[in-house]
Amino acid sequence: MSQNLLNKAQEFDQADSLSKFRKDFVFPKTKSGKTPLYFAGHSLGLMPVKAPLYVQEEMKAWGELAVEGHFEGGHPWLPYHENITPSFARLVGGLETEVVAMNTLTVNLHLLMVSFYQPSKTRYKILIEENSFPSDKYAVDSQAQFHGFKPADTVVELKPRSGEKILRQEDIEAKIKELGDSLALVMLGNCNYLSGQKFDFQKITEAGQKVGAFVGFNLAHGAGNLHLQLHDWKVDFAVWCSYKYLNSGPGGIAGVFVHEKHLGTVIPRFEGWWGTNKKTRFKMDPQFEAIPTVEAWQLSNPPIWQLASLRASMELFDQAGIKNLRERGDKLTQFFESSLQSELGDDVRVVTPQSRGSMLCLQFKKLNSESAKLWMKSLRAKDITVDFREPNIIRATPAPLYNSFSDVAQLVTALKDVIAEH
Repeated sequence: MSQNLLNKAQEFDQADSLSKFRKDFVFPKTKSGKTPLYFAGHSLGLMPVKAPLYVQEEMKAWGELAVEGHFEGGHPWLPYHENITPSFARLVGGLETEVVAMNTLTVNLHLLMVSFYQPSKTRYKILIEENSFPSDKYAVDSQAQFHGFKPADTVVELKPRSGEKILRQEDIEAKIKELGDSLALVMLGNCNYLSGQKFDFQKITEAGQKVGAFVGFNLAHGAGNLHLQLHDWKVDFAVWCSYKYLNSGPGGIAGVFVHEKHLGTVIPRFEGWWGTNKKTRFKMDPQFEAIPTVEAWQLSNPPIWQLASLRASMELFDQAGIKNLRERGDKLTQFFESSLQSELGDDVRVVTPQSRGSMLCLQFKKLNSESAKLWMKSLRAKDITVDFREPNIIRATPAPLYNSFSDVAQLVTALKDVIAEH
């Protein structure tokens, strides 16, 4: 490892007030007992130290209280999801009435499209980005089919210009204007899972709503990664998972945002008993009386273990502050990019633009589908966790809650060694 690079990283770590949060996470161990370098927080975040403690608290309450755990104990289960609400509101820049923890990501995406994709014979098109996460494409295609439209005629994919990897903001706005009265829904991921590009939420929302469309975002790579202001930007809706940057564990409970302008209005919605008036819920009235918040979109009582592990993580986000974390994330990714350029030169290209979160997508000249297995095997042998995407992209995320500048320096050195080896 370049001593200058390591020295610089160590100086940054010592001067960083947020580096203290590293101790609040459990790092995996190798068979030899070493702590690997973990750069896959864009796929699965590390476990907070308190997560198993909080889950165990509820397991204990189940054993000691049984059904009374819904109403008694340190954190009664009936309102347990409300422990997450203030944190989610701070996280995405929403009001507490606009956010709720419920279900899983694609389930929520479908539930929100029930409300915000209401096509007519003339206004029926859905705008997404090319190379969206496959589940997003499956969801919008199936929604089009459900309403009797052919996906090929309905779903419009934004594509970069020839020879380019990244969408231009002006091209997104131009396509929205071009679709005009035919556009029913703009539904983009953010950040894009393959390029890491962050879109301009506010401008896209304004452009979409100007032509009469609803605008929603899949924040799978945005929540816990970007500094968001969904309420002020007047985004119609958003959905996100919590097992990536939010560190809630595999299959963790997801989140929903619906702007307050849609709350309490007559809007299509699938409904279940957890969305009805909390005061009269157990009277089992056959008539649905919607909670006057986004909670009206809830269907069933949520999984308590998942909420408990998420609560452990959200406490850390509240302590650090998402704005501060984004600033630290920018410093980490800038150090990562500059170190790659100085140490690897032309062997690597950073696909991800400056408009981004913490994930960098790296395109290597000497990496292809055939050599990827060898590269990944070599990185694993060096106790490094990243991931590969076809045809020659390695994704790596220095997560600002638990990765250090020294981690980044060691990763860059390891990538340099792997190139030399292969």
